[in-house]
Amino acid sequence: MQIKSNGIQLEYEEYGPVQGVPLILIRGLGSQLVHWPKVFIEGFAEAGYRTIVFDNRDAGLSQRYTKVGVNSDAGEILAQTSSGQIPQASYYLDDMANDVIGLLDVLGIDRAHIFGISMGGAITQLLAIEHASRLLSAIMVMTTARQLSVDRLPQLLIYPETRDQAMASWLEYNNEYGSPGYPMDELDVLAEAGLAFDRGQDADGINRQTLAMLNSPDRRPGLESIALPCLVIHGADDRILLPELGREIGKLIPGARYEEVQGMGHVISPKLSPFIVEMVTGFMARA
Repeated sequence: MQIKSNGIQLEYEEYGPVQGVPLILIRGLGSQLVHWPKVFIEGFAEAGYRTIVFDNRDAGLSQRYTKVGVNSDAGEILAQTSSGQIPQASYYLDDMANDVIGLLDVLGIDRAHIFGISMGGAITQLLAIEHASRLLSAIMVMTTARQLSVDRLPQLLIYPETRDQAMASWLEYNNEYGSPGYPMDELDVLAEAGLAFDRGQDADGINRQTLAMLNSPDRRPGLESIALPCLVIHGADDRILLPELGREIGKLIPGARYEEVQGMGHVISPKLSPFIVEMVTGFMARA
């Protein structure tokens, strides 16, 4: 379903009872709502939560957000940084946080639990810092509060791919950075990648999201002001964002609960989903 939020069109889906306590799930860089395992979404819905998933701007079926004069080609961006320039962004993580507030407004939701992974976890931090009155709790997963370094751009920027290339890339990513204690079946990984490609994988959109992270400031100073129930979850085997980055968030937020999961990398797989759902639903019930 399409909804206009914060001036742009977002694709979203709802699960669970409409009268249930709202829970918003926010994806990470370049990923789409179809990357949430079915068992993960259904776990929250069956626990009675009104579970809402959506494609971030510039991903999946949501609106692309271009800005005149801003490069989104990976080669051009890297050429800029090699000459000492900081590439401009079409928008910032604050804008993506406002997309979530707009989604709540249009759906008539006063307050919700917010669960964000990776870049979505950074957006969750901003929501907890800047829009605390709209949150019941904040769950930040496999994320960091630090500003993205220019040195990380070669790892994150992408070039256009064919469908077969995109499927092979997603399989390689899962093998390298997935959750070794809770691995995904290879055929499931390939099917997920094919579905995401067919819905609208977009190199330029992913690169614009990357520039949003690059141009958004360090969030650590704001974490100390958060007065919400917060749960920070990080994988002990995360090789993209090391566990100490999650520990740092847990220490900076007053009263936050920190959980480090053995065997978890930078992917919530179907096998890992029931464990995370149980942990999070217990936390939300207490919050």
